[in-house]
Amino acid sequence: MKKYFIQKAPFVVPTTDGKLIEEHHGLATTNNSAISIAHMMAPPGWSEPFQTPEFDEYTYIIKGKKQFIIDDETIVLEAGQSIKIEKNTRVQYSNPFDEPCEYLAICTPAFSMDSVNREE
Repeated sequence: MKKYFIQKAPFVVPTTDGKLIEEHHGLATTNNSAISIAHMMAPPGWSEPFQTPEFDEYTYIIKGKKQFIIDDETIVLEAGQSIKIEKNTRVQYSNPFDEPCEYLAICTPAFSMDSVNREE
């Protein structure tokens, strides 16, 4: 039995906002509830509602810029920068810039729609 797994077919999460989400490891792909690792592409002008996730989320920016509103503070990350946002923190993610943003998102425990707590 192999002691490794190479992900060659990540789960592409269906979206309606133009964002590409490829989950490489996590609940949707490998039934791993401990961690999720996803490759993301957020188009210019993209944003999500505020949320208060029940997981820690690490974001690493590969290309472009991404805006975070954490509580009442606005933070912009650029390529080569990363951030850890503690679970149970109210946050909004967006790309108000004129270029796509490519990044990795790692959640512990794994991302799930039941634990992200998006606002309506």
